[in-house]
Parts: sequence; structure tokens; C-alpha cells
Amino acid sequence: MSLPSAMGRAAAPYRCRVLASVLALKELVPRPTAPAPHSSCRALHTSGATPAGHNKWSKVKHIKGPRDAERSRLFQKLAMLLRFAVKEGGPNPDLNTNLANIIEQCRSKSMPKASIEVAIKGGDKGKSSSYLLYEARGPGGSALLIEVLTDNAKRAYQDIRLILSRNGAQMSDGARHSFDKKGVITVSGQDCQQRPVALEQALELAIEAGAQDVWEEDEEEERAVLKFVCEVPSLHQVREKLDSLGLQSLSAALEFIPNARVRLSEEEMERASQLLATLGDCQEVIRVYDNIE
Repeated sequence: MSLPSAMGRAAAPYRCRVLASVLALKELVPRPTAPAPHSSCRALHTSGATPAGHNKWSKVKHIKGPRDAERSRLFQKLAMLLRFAVKEGGPNPDLNTNLANIIEQCRSKSMPKASIEVAIKGGDKGKSSSYLLYEARGPGGSALLIEVLTDNAKRAYQDIRLILSRNGAQMSDGARHSFDKKGVITVSGQDCQQRPVALEQALELAIEAGAQDVWEEDEEEERAVLKFVCEVPSLHQVREKLDSLGLQSLSAALEFIPNARVRLSEEEMERASQLLATLGDCQEVIRVYDNIE
């Protein structure tokens, strides 16, 4: 199970290179950016300058308020994942790999320790939840994978279908073929000696560790991280190798990585951005993947 950054899809530009091309050409190829709520390649929209004379709260409520609301939704969804993992494999992270991975992701998102413990203790209580993966087509023929945790599959399906139809999208079998399931290791942008890790260096380390690709992206509060991609069976082996090479791994998880991307017009991008934001606000949606450039 992979997480939400729809878990609040954080808008941020990042650059990515194919390893073989970099070694051959030795040049950095930036990935196109575009607006969206998830941690894929999206442009970050900023508001205009605040006119003089506005009080302090005027600025805080427009910046801090939305961020606090987004973080609150993120923590709620992380708590759902923790409870689900406990129900599936028990409360001991030493014996439950999925739970251990989610705990790491909670910590990397600065989820309070007390909140993590409460979610784990409450894992064997309450209604039983089911994991669902919906396939959809969005604006411009884009492919979407929507991960859901719900205690009512029928209601969740109806809610998701309504959101899609209101935003120019629809359920569609076959969207899954636009993605490959991969292991993704999130690594700090600083090594064990607190020195910045350049993307050029990360590419060389990725080859040495057995990763297939690596890119740079910004997470919450503009914290730079590196994402190393590998085959699912080698996830933990690659992570251990990256740590042994002096990097600081933050989490490891399975994610859906696009194998083919689509370019949208400006109008289609606006509609897609609205759709992704609306899906991200849905309480039972834990993450949304897309293949939009």
C-alpha cells in the first residue's frame, strides 16, 4: 500500500532523469511541470503579493489555515492506514512489515507520536475497512488510479463515481495498464553528514544500489527529498544499500509509477487539477495516481 502525499497531493516541481541517458549525455533533463495536488510533476501556484495595510492574521489565515487543514486530512488518512495494517497483520511492527513501513511514512510526515500510538491501539476496534483500487479516465484521456479505504464499498463507489462525473472523468477499466507497481525509497536531501546530495551524485548512487531511476522533489515546507525507484522484490535490499552509501532513507513503500504520460491543454489541466483536488478532499481516498506530464 502506498501513501497519500492525497493524502494531500503536495504541488511541487521536480526533475527526473533516466539513468542510462544521464551516463551517456551527462546533462540534466528537467521534467515538465504542471499544477496538481499530488506529489507528481506539477507547478506550484502562488498567490499575489498581499497589499500593505493587511493585518498579520489576514496573511496567516490564507497560508497557515489551508496548510493546517491539509495536514489534518493527511494525518486522518495515515491513521486509517495504520488501523488497516494492524487489522491485517497485528500491532507489532517487527512482525508486520506493512505496519512498519506506514509508521515510517507517518514519521516522515511529522505525524505526532501520540497520534500514531492511538491509531495503532485502536486498530482492532471499530468497523472493518476494505482496500479498493478504482481505475478512471480523466480530462484529456489521462489515466487515474484511486486508492480507497472504506467500511462501505457501495457508498465509496457511488461517491467516487459522482466526483468523477462532475469533473469530466469516468470509471474506466484498463487505466491500470498505464502504471507499473514499483518500490519507492524516499531519501533525505542531505546525507548522514548533513551535506546536500546533488542529483548527479544521487544518480551514481542509484546505479550502485541497484535502483532503476531517481528524481528530486519538494515535500511539505519545501523540504527537498530524493525518490529512488526499484523493482518490488529488491525494495529493502536497495534501501539498505542506499543507507550503507551514506544516505538517510526516510521511508520505503510500493507505489504506482506511470509508464506512459499524457500532455494536457491548459483547459484540460485546469479541469484535471480540480478533479485531483476534489478526490484528495474525499475522506476515504488515501491516494490518487495520475500519468499527467
